[in-house]
Amino acid sequence: MPVTDELVSTLAAEAEAGYDVDVLRRRGGRPRIGAAPGEVVPVRLDPGLRAALAARADADHTNASEVIRQALRAWLDVA
Repeated sequence: MPVTDELVSTLAAEAEAGYDVDVLRRRGGRPRIGAAPGEVVPVRLDPGLRAALAARADADHTNASEVIRQALRAWLDVA
């Protein structure tokens, strides 16, 4: 997008008018997957397990994180 005088004027007017902080806070980040923010839990996988995880994610048209969450829910019998 080229930066034109018109764009600069529009952005300046927007900034001078102010922003709704609540709207700005809601916009960013990943959606929650539960009632509270998720916690990152690093885990080491050997190459074979990582390849199997990637293959399953690809087959399910999802990502590795979702495959892991689904597997843990099923294995731990939680919702």
